[in-house]
Amino acid sequence: MSGININPVSVNLMNENVNVKVTPSQAQNSFSNYLSEALNTVNNYQGQSDKLTTKLVNGEDVNIEEVMIAAQKASVTLNLTMEVRNKAVEAYQEIMRMSV
Repeated sequence: MSGININPVSVNLMNENVNVKVTPSQAQNSFSNYLSEALNTVNNYQGQSDKLTTKLVNGEDVNIEEVMIAAQKASVTLNLTMEVRNKAVEAYQEIMRMSV
């Protein structure tokens, strides 16, 4: 799959010598950067799809398969983004309902 980079996270739970300390500020910045990159990727796929669709509509020389693949990539990434957002909102709402 080209264009989609998924970075695997591996954790060795058996090795007790691994001690990673991340401050809340670092975690927030890291998460913020990750979300920004993900949204930029979604935006790029949407832009590529729009450009190819416009070329097709204008009768320019473009391969219909490329247009359809670009549209599907844009659709899948947007749907994934919406589902992640929905899960984040659900998690936030669940946290807010917890009694302290």
